[in-house]
Amino acid sequence: MSPKGRSRRRGEVPAYGGHDPLLDAAPVATLDLHGDTAVDAERRVRDFILTHARISRGRVVHVITGRGRGSAGAPVLPGVVRRVLRGDVAPWVAEFDRDLDEAGYLIRIRDRSHP
Repeated sequence: MSPKGRSRRRGEVPAYGGHDPLLDAAPVATLDLHGDTAVDAERRVRDFILTHARISRGRVVHVITGRGRGSAGAPVLPGVVRRVLRGDVAPWVAEFDRDLDEAGYLIRIRDRSHP
């Protein structure tokens, strides 16, 4: 999700001049999920976010899902990551959005402890 909870359409440039603090931020860490099963990806994303909630408050991390070309059917990992970010770890996530090439997510960790 973009700032203030508004979603952008794929490839859409932010309406406020092309600057987006989330998309422009340099990630402090990256998790690459290429080749992971949905179950493994869910666990790894949860662990990654919870770790960075302790050590990277207020910073941006990057989770790479790939575009799903290796999937037998529709891409699986983007939906798994989105579900985890909106579910279990939501209290530790300030905002998230697809990265510029639509192959992962940029995630800003909350800058304070779990509420």
